[in-house]
Amino acid sequence: MMNDVNKNNNDMMNEELHCTSNPYTAFGESAPAPTEPARTKKHTGAKITAFLMAMALVSGGSIAAYRELSPSYTDTSSDAVAETADAPKSGNALSSESISIITPDENSGDALTTEQIVDKVLPSVVGIESTFTVTSSNSGYYYGFGGFGSAPSSSTATATGTGVVITEDGYIVTNAHVIYDSEYGAGLADSISVLLNDDKTYDAKVIGYDTDCDLAVLKIDAEGLTAAEFGDSDSLRLGEDVVAIGNPLGFDLMNTVTRGIISGKDRQVTINDKAMNLLQTDAAINSGNSGGPLINRYGQVIGINSSKMSSSYSSSSASIEGIGFAIPSNEVSQIVDDLMKYGYVTGKPQLGISCQDVTETVSRMYNLPVGVYITAVTEGSAADMAGLRSGDVITAVDDTEVATYEELNAVKNQHSAGDAIEITYIRDGQENTVRVVLDEASNN
Repeated sequence: MMNDVNKNNNDMMNEELHCTSNPYTAFGESAPAPTEPARTKKHTGAKITAFLMAMALVSGGSIAAYRELSPSYTDTSSDAVAETADAPKSGNALSSESISIITPDENSGDALTTEQIVDKVLPSVVGIESTFTVTSSNSGYYYGFGGFGSAPSSSTATATGTGVVITEDGYIVTNAHVIYDSEYGAGLADSISVLLNDDKTYDAKVIGYDTDCDLAVLKIDAEGLTAAEFGDSDSLRLGEDVVAIGNPLGFDLMNTVTRGIISGKDRQVTINDKAMNLLQTDAAINSGNSGGPLINRYGQVIGINSSKMSSSYSSSSASIEGIGFAIPSNEVSQIVDDLMKYGYVTGKPQLGISCQDVTETVSRMYNLPVGVYITAVTEGSAADMAGLRSGDVITAVDDTEVATYEELNAVKNQHSAGDAIEITYIRDGQENTVRVVLDEASNN
């Protein structure tokens, strides 16, 4: 059973997980064959360039490696989730000093050689292996609704990543996408193990994770570990030397060291429709490096590696090389503090709705406006208090037109919990506007 911490993380993503681009079921219908292909609306927002570049998260096959695995099929009658640990209460050893940022004026010492950097940080770098249950559909099965459909089957698969020890008693930071899959619907890993540099393996518990920030905190039952030292990412300069350590392509290449520079700061990058503020580096980052450290010349972690630019762009066949991204350490510190104290990230806004996209094709078929169709409203939520209800179609937020959930979420996430937004919606063919005071997504 999912405990409160795990339930909180899933609740925070309720609006995302229950919003899809296939709303037929919301209108009580099976999906008919469309008369013409639905046109995909182009999303605006922060993009790294004007070209169409492919962003790739860099856990070791999470979940892209599923296609390379030969999983054994099992009959699963109930959902399994990773064991989670209760969020530490006030008064525990964990506090806002869980990650202490050492600024340059705090005597960082002399710059180290690459060898000295690796010697200093390597004991704090760990391997992470997550096991997921993946459910897929096999077509050609007759199933009770007057026609042929799909029968689900389940398989197990593993993915690898990297983590950084942040306390001597076994707390570890990594990327959320190492232990939670959103793309293929596998959700939280069934089990998570941590491999230390002395080859000891520990089962890990999930303290908290946030898929928007792409960070997670794990706990293993170990003492006397070497906690990494974190530096001030705000003090970084363009061209400054950095080193990355990780486990590209799995544990066979564990503790691979690559070197580069800070290629960019404050990069507004959109990954899977989620805008992130990231550091850019040309240090080689590949699948399996997710959650590993980006390190400055003093042997301090100044970023958590998370993604890279991949494939090719525009109509050219030129491939993309040396464009990787890391979450800045100052941001990591704040998010980890929340995850360790509360099990979630504070201040995140929430409407409290489940919804479906109304595409142009669906709009014509059901005589509905293009927008975001509300399928359910959580009792007592911000949306409920404002009078929104199932069947309403949201068309604008703060005078910004929204045609998809991603666009709605992008506008919402520009605000904080407690902020008021103006939502325009259609009900019974009439346009209405309502003021909504956003809730805080929490475990309360």
